[in-house]
Amino acid sequence: MELDVYKTDGKPSGEKLALSDKVFGIEPSDHAIYQDVKRYLTNQRQGNASSKNRSLVRGGGKKPWRQKGRGTARVGTIRSPLWVGGGRVFGPVPHEFSMKMPKKMKKLAKKSALTYKARQNEITIIEDFKLAEPKTREVFKILKNNNIDSRKVLLVTGEYDQVLTQAGRNIPNLTIRVAEELNTYDILNCQVMLLQKGTLEKIEEVC
Repeated sequence: MELDVYKTDGKPSGEKLALSDKVFGIEPSDHAIYQDVKRYLTNQRQGNASSKNRSLVRGGGKKPWRQKGRGTARVGTIRSPLWVGGGRVFGPVPHEFSMKMPKKMKKLAKKSALTYKARQNEITIIEDFKLAEPKTREVFKILKNNNIDSRKVLLVTGEYDQVLTQAGRNIPNLTIRVAEELNTYDILNCQVMLLQKGTLEKIEEVC
């Protein structure tokens, strides 16, 4: 598959680039995509939910009343889970949420997601560009010139560009990723993948 390369003003540059079938034209695996997205979302969880059980709740050291003779149920502490203000039974405790996947399976999931994007014509290639100053309006102007300013865009760059990152971080529907940090979730969570011209080779390397 060949795609036109566009300028920052939205006009075709006259150049075409071919997408590698080894990355953008494989037989996609839906199960690998599911596992990789599940792994990514699970690893985003902090796991810091916490509650106090009866041993952590303050107070309740003394037995409220004698064991027998009052005609009521026996009670050993006012911090029993049955009482208001008592500890919680089987409440959440801080723990780590983490999932791992084999490298080959992660690469398969990434290639499958890229293949779906290529099939749905949701990949746009733009010439390499750099900003002199971190101006948000300059990035928005590029998106508007390519008629994707109202869509959810994933901009993939060849290397980390601090000026571009600062310029684009205030645009709510724009996500900027370096080719080496590209993941399955980001690929699927956008409507348009905007690839800089020089990133194709790096994407093929990391995939």
